[in-house]
Amino acid sequence: MSDIENVDDVPVDQPKSAPEDRATAGPFDESEANPVRPYVDLGGVKVLPREGLHLRLEVEEGTKRVVAIGLDYANSTLQVQPFAAPRSAGLWHEIRAQIADQIARQGGTTTVREGAFGPELLAQIPVAAAEGQAGHMRLARFIGVDGPRWFLRGVIAGEAAVDPAAAAQVEDLFRSIVVVRGSTPMPPRDLIPLRMPAASSGTPTA
Repeated sequence: MSDIENVDDVPVDQPKSAPEDRATAGPFDESEANPVRPYVDLGGVKVLPREGLHLRLEVEEGTKRVVAIGLDYANSTLQVQPFAAPRSAGLWHEIRAQIADQIARQGGTTTVREGAFGPELLAQIPVAAAEGQAGHMRLARFIGVDGPRWFLRGVIAGEAAVDPAAAAQVEDLFRSIVVVRGSTPMPPRDLIPLRMPAASSGTPTA
């Protein structure tokens, strides 16, 4: 009887979900990144500039807090968000199920498939139509990687959601991202703080 009670008392940790070569091919932890590469420092993430890449900060109205990084590349968009995570357990399996549930409540559909980073969600999300126009669905890919004490979520839209060549370029971009978890204690699922880049971060790609 005591064994059953002990099992109930301990929450079941979800395994981490990440490519086997994550530590060497990315997405990287700050401790794994090349310190001499000219990254743009955005707080919780660092992004390596590349030709054709445009960076946007997604800011929450009211608080003016940066809540996501938008990367426009290869006729596609990649939105990334870094979250604090447990040292030994992963978040992606649980978060993936919650995303699918949210999209279903909006009237959309999701399919789980194996992608470059492990399980991903291919979603059809309804888009509100203007008056007198028929509504339509937007295609998006939700990807996630569990790292050491962090979880990085990406949302891919545009050509990379449907075209393999564009997808490979955007997946390579996601791989190049560095997550800066920091040493500050944070509850799991809290967004790792993001910030505007310093004025000197406009380093050319050459």
